[in-house]
Amino acid sequence: MRRLGSTRRTGRRTATAKRTGRRVAAVLGAGALLAAAAAVPAQARAPERPHPRPAPHWRLTDTGAPGVRFRGLAAVSRDTAWVAGTGGTVLRTTDGGAHWRDVSPPGAADLEFRDVEAFDARRAVVLAIGEGEASRIYRTDDGGATWTETFRNTDARAFYDCLGFFDRRHGLAVSDPVDGAFRILSTGDGGRTWRVLPAVGMPAALAGEAGFAASGQCLVTSGPRDVWLATGGAARARVLHSADRGHTWRAADTPLPAGDPAKGVFALAFRDRADGLAVGGDYRADQASPRAAAGTADGGRSWRPAATPPPAYRSGVAWLPHTRAAALAVGPTGTDLTADGGRTWRTVDTGSYDTVDCAPDRGCWAAGEKGRVARLEH
Repeated sequence: MRRLGSTRRTGRRTATAKRTGRRVAAVLGAGALLAAAAAVPAQARAPERPHPRPAPHWRLTDTGAPGVRFRGLAAVSRDTAWVAGTGGTVLRTTDGGAHWRDVSPPGAADLEFRDVEAFDARRAVVLAIGEGEASRIYRTDDGGATWTETFRNTDARAFYDCLGFFDRRHGLAVSDPVDGAFRILSTGDGGRTWRVLPAVGMPAALAGEAGFAASGQCLVTSGPRDVWLATGGAARARVLHSADRGHTWRAADTPLPAGDPAKGVFALAFRDRADGLAVGGDYRADQASPRAAAGTADGGRSWRPAATPPPAYRSGVAWLPHTRAAALAVGPTGTDLTADGGRTWRTVDTGSYDTVDCAPDRGCWAAGEKGRVARLEH
C-alpha cells in the first residue's frame, strides 16, 4: 500500500438523438449538453432555451474540519453522505451538507480512515489503513452514535487498502500482497465478522505491485458477484477481476502509467458487469500523467486508453446515474467530465478532490484535502 501524501431511418435516428440529448442534459445540465451535442446532427438539436439551466458545478459545504483529508466517501442520496479521513475522522450529513455531524469512533484519533461503505443513513462500515494492527474495520448501526470494531489485522505483513460491498451483507476488503498474492477478506453479515479467503485463486503479484488507498476505489463491485481490484507500483498497471465474490481472479494489463511505485491504477468504476473506467497516473505533483484514464467494454478483460484523457493524475471516478456514457473523474488538480463513456474527457472544475461518488437518485459528492466536501449542483 502506498501512503499517499501520503467512460430507414432519419426520423427514428433523430428522435433517438433528441432523447439522448435530453437525458444527458437532465443529469449534467447545460455544460455537458454542449459535449453531447457534437455527436447529434444539427437538425436534431432542440432549440436553445432562452434561459438555460446553469452548468453543473460543485457546491462546497462547511464540514467544520479544515485539517482533515477525506479520502473515504459514500454517497447515499442527494441528502445523505458519509466521509472518512485522517485523524480517525468520520462525518455524516442528512441534509445535503448544510450540517455535518462528527460521528468518529472513540479512540480512533491515531487511525487513517481511507474508505467508508454506507448502506443508508444509519448503517456504515469504515476501513482504517496501515501496517499490522493499524488496519482495522468498524461498523455502526445507529448513524455513528456507537461503533463496533469488527476486524483488526494481526499480520504485520498485511496492509489493507479498500472495501467493497455487493449488497448489504456480502463484501470484501483487500490487502497488499502477502506471500506473493493479494489478500482478500470476506464478510457475509454486513461487516460484523470477516475471514481471510484462500489465496489459491489469486494470481501471483508482480514485483512491487500493491494497491493505492487514495480514494476507497481500488476495490469496486457491480451486481451480486463481480468485483475488480486496481493495482500499481509494478512494471505493469493491472486490473484483477473476480466473478465469484473474490474466490478466483483473472488479471489484465491496462495502458495507464506504470514502472514506478507512484504510478498505476488508482480508482475504478463499473456501470455494469461489462462497462468500466480506470483512472490514475503518477500521484507526484511534479510528474506528468499522460495516460491517466482507460475504459473497458468486456468486464476488464481488455482496456483501451482514452483518446483525450484527463490532463493530470486522477484518483477517483464515478458514473453519473441514469446515463449510459457520462462520468466524473477527480484529482488534486481538478474534475473532468466524459459524455462518451470515457473516450474523451474535459476539465470542468479546478478544485482539489481525492474521491467522488454518486447515489442512485443523482446525488453526487466529492471529498478531499482541507476538509473539502462538495455536492454536485445541476
